[in-house]
This record gives sequence, C-alpha cells and structure tokens, in this order.
Amino acid sequence: MSLPSTIFKLTLGLLWCIIHVVISLFSLCSHLMFNLECYLISSGLLRKYRNLQLSRVKCLAIVVDSKEANNTVKINQLLCWLKTLGVKYVCLYDIDGVLKKFFEPSMNSSRDDNSGDDLDFCANVKALDCSHREMTLECISGSDGKEGIAKAANLLCSTSLNGDRCTHESVKSESVFTETDMASALKSVGCGGPEPDLLLVYGPARCHLGFPAWRLRYTEIMHMGPLKSMKYGAVVKAFYNFSKKYQNYGK
Repeated sequence: MSLPSTIFKLTLGLLWCIIHVVISLFSLCSHLMFNLECYLISSGLLRKYRNLQLSRVKCLAIVVDSKEANNTVKINQLLCWLKTLGVKYVCLYDIDGVLKKFFEPSMNSSRDDNSGDDLDFCANVKALDCSHREMTLECISGSDGKEGIAKAANLLCSTSLNGDRCTHESVKSESVFTETDMASALKSVGCGGPEPDLLLVYGPARCHLGFPAWRLRYTEIMHMGPLKSMKYGAVVKAFYNFSKKYQNYGK
C-alpha cells in the first residue's frame, strides 16, 4: 500500500472520529440542558411555566409503546401529574391493549356507579392513588383502529341495504355516506370519542403507533421519549409549547 493512500485513509478515519466526538458532545449537552430545564420547571423557578393555559386542551391523548405499557407505576404517576395540572379528559392508547386490560376493572366499577350517564367509551378514574380533581379516562387499543373502521363500514352497508337510506319516492338512489354518518357509526360500534387536541407519544418511535387516524385531524403530536425517563417538567413544557401554537384549522 502506497504512503499517500495510507495517509488518506488515516485522515478519513481521524475526520470520522472528530465528527463522531462532536455529535456525541452535542447530544450530551442537549440532554443535560433538557434535564436542567425540566428540573427548573419542576422547581417552579421559571416564571413563564407557572400559570399554564389549558383551556385549549379539552382532550389529551397519551400513546405508550406496548413494551413500556406494563410499567403501571409510571402510568399512574403520569395520570396523577395530569390531574394535578387540571387535565379533564385523557385517552390512553397502546396497540396491544395492555392499558385497557389494566384499567378495565376500575372502569367497569365506574360504569356501574354511573349507569345513568352516557359512558359508551369512557369512565371516571377512581382507582388512582392521588386525591385531586376528577378526570375522565378513556382506554383504547389497536383493535379500536382497523377493526373499528371495518365494523362501522359494515354497519353503514347493512343500514343501506335494509332500506334505511332510501328516498321518500321509494326509488333507491346511490348511497352517499358523509363524515357525520361515519362518526355516528363509529360511536354506535363503540369506537367513537372526541378528537384529542394534543397527543403525547411515549416510546422509541416518533409516530402515533396506530392511534385511530380519524381522531387526529387537527391533533398536535409531540414525542416525549421513553416512558421510563418521563419528567414532570417535560409534561409542563409540552403544554406550554402547545399553548403558544397557532392553528387555523384549514382556514
């Protein structure tokens, strides 16, 4: 091997090492700055994060990776934080339904206590170990996604074939299904629900992990990192950042 070729390879190797060190240092500094900011927010030292405007967050969705959904201690802690902040409606989602199975007993008991209320897809949380204001909890899974759409489409087709969508002139016209029809059908099969204003994703992937897409038309999605490393300050910062965003809703 010639000397110039050896020098060229050593130079490339040195440049790669330098770039790798710079990126690693930048990532470390960013991580340290984020942790410091979260600590200052949690301590109440940053004034702008003290009084959050949560009027725009009428419904909050929490998406958790199924591998981390078994960490019920973290889930309960997160829900307690949200209740402390004043969130009134939370939709929990993981694709395998781990959270749905965990909260099912408390949700069933809540339905029994509120049998006169409209609780077709949600229930009040009463099994959490924190004494704050009441919060409505909805638990959904991957089965409420594709299967929900299939059931709703089946219901619409059955209704149409049974003549419920015929015109008054007893002449059948071509069936036209509107967005309202689909929303009503989804609610009828138990897959309806309000559209979240904000969706927080806990997990390695930066996506909604299969959350029902028809409920995400105007939803702001924020990636929060792994559930095991969640921080109160990060949740507060997410709400603050959302309160500063402007949405024109297609206008």
